[in-house]
Amino acid sequence: MAAFAALLAPVTALSAAAGDVPAIVSRQRIEKKSFTDAEIIEGFFKTAFGAEYHLAGRVDRIRKYNVPVRVFADGRRADRKAQLAKVVSDIGKRIQHLDIAMTETDEDANVRVKLVRDRDLYRTISQDYGSERAREIKTSLDPQCLSGFRKNDAFEIEHSDVILTVDNGDFVFLDCAYEELLQSLGPINDTSSVPWTMFNDNVSMGFFDVYDQYILNVLYDPRIKAGMTFTEVKAVLPTVLADVRAWVKQVNDLPE
Repeated sequence: MAAFAALLAPVTALSAAAGDVPAIVSRQRIEKKSFTDAEIIEGFFKTAFGAEYHLAGRVDRIRKYNVPVRVFADGRRADRKAQLAKVVSDIGKRIQHLDIAMTETDEDANVRVKLVRDRDLYRTISQDYGSERAREIKTSLDPQCLSGFRKNDAFEIEHSDVILTVDNGDFVFLDCAYEELLQSLGPINDTSSVPWTMFNDNVSMGFFDVYDQYILNVLYDPRIKAGMTFTEVKAVLPTVLADVRAWVKQVNDLPE
């Protein structure tokens, strides 16, 4: 029988007032796009292993999907559903070995995204995780949106749940959508020591930045397998990273 494990990654309230899409454009203009191997490797190990908040199971192994990822949007806001679909499409274009797309039915989905009003966030967390866990999450994380996943004994992710608020502006919605969807694919651990990743509560992007493309492309390279240990990943990482660099350069039209 498969072991149950749920790991959570929140996005806490932004330090600045929520902006609009131009706020994303301004961040893209100043985005850092050149990184050393050591900088990429540091971010990968700090996000792909561990978990900021976990309910059960080991967190010292690689966790990822080994099947196509299908995303279902559960909510009434057509505009937010359309934005979410664009986010999913963008993610699919930028991660080479990941098959991800929207689906029209909950039954076909292994990622369920609940679109809720901000005032209903805590109630939704309580419904999904129980009142006791919800209180723990609120006390320790005070999230503005949330994601978690279940994995089996082989550390393969089987299902992810994402909760996004729809009424805090475009910037907050897109920032949350990218971070929570990407973390629901495996890199669930937030880190405050890597300044370039959106998996840092002090960093707000609103788009799929180059640094995190490196992290997700390393994770979904076929040579990085679910269940691998730190040592096993370290052994294959140099060759993986060389190929990932070529892909990220191509898809972002980066200079030599």
